[in-house]
Amino acid sequence: MPHATTAPVPLLRTRAIGAGHLRAFLAVARHLNFRAAADELSLTQSAVSRQIQSLEDEVGVPLFLRHTRAVELTGAGAQLLRSVAPALEQIDASVRQIRQTVGRKSVAITTWASFAAMWLIPRLESFQRAWPDIDIRIDTSDTVMDLDTTDVDLALRYGRAGDGWPQAQRLFGEQLAVVASPRLLAGGPPLRTPADAARYTLIETGDAHRMPQLEWLGWQRWFGVQGCDQLQPPRWLYFNYAHQIVQAALAGQGLAIARLPLVADALAAGDLVEVLPAHRLESPLAYWLIVGPRSAARPEVAAFCRWLQEQAEVTRETVESPPA
Repeated sequence: MPHATTAPVPLLRTRAIGAGHLRAFLAVARHLNFRAAADELSLTQSAVSRQIQSLEDEVGVPLFLRHTRAVELTGAGAQLLRSVAPALEQIDASVRQIRQTVGRKSVAITTWASFAAMWLIPRLESFQRAWPDIDIRIDTSDTVMDLDTTDVDLALRYGRAGDGWPQAQRLFGEQLAVVASPRLLAGGPPLRTPADAARYTLIETGDAHRMPQLEWLGWQRWFGVQGCDQLQPPRWLYFNYAHQIVQAALAGQGLAIARLPLVADALAAGDLVEVLPAHRLESPLAYWLIVGPRSAARPEVAAFCRWLQEQAEVTRETVESPPA
């Protein structure tokens, strides 16, 4: 009795495919027609056919079913299309953006989200009016970026003097103040002493452990300095970021300990009210400008830094003066 033969198992390909034929694949998949794809790509029909054949050889399976008058995607082809179409679209969008910025002056800034939202962005219009030909790119992240190796021009950071930032320029310091919305105060119990704050919902930073400096924003420290650290409010409201804390205070959801540089505009506009101004806390932290060594000589970066220092001087005069 003859032995049964077993079909050889095809070897699985592990090498990544080349990307050169993917545009031809996308064009054929879009039109389901080799001639229309060739017209789109300004190639001959036979050239497109060879590219598709080479791609199928690399993938290891057919991507199209070729009928007499029609082309149809196989299951593998449809699966590949779902990845190729958005990937090439994203690449094309990036290339368009790069081409549009060629020859344009720009300044790239890294900072953290709360500072960008509450201090930097509201002031940017004045810079754009003065320098309409300079583009600004802001990257908000808690991750400290290396200005020596990235394409970021300058960093705006928050910390103590001597935190390992050579050549850092101090913008302004800060005081911490208790703030609330006028609407909340109008309907709440009187606030005459620090102990009265415990009669309100207190808005608190929810992850002070994430960065040591966030402990300065905690109510526990504030009550301790005031000599009433045993008090507990009726409820707590926790948020991760300073701009969320201030947003909750603006919405009338409780009292917040705020960084004066970040709420000076809201206080000036009357959207927030500083309560117990005689009980501000001095913070050991400050706001710093660090310019990348490769960017300092560029005129557009120098212009932005001058503007930034002018804005910082206004903030210094506002928040470093004694409370009214």
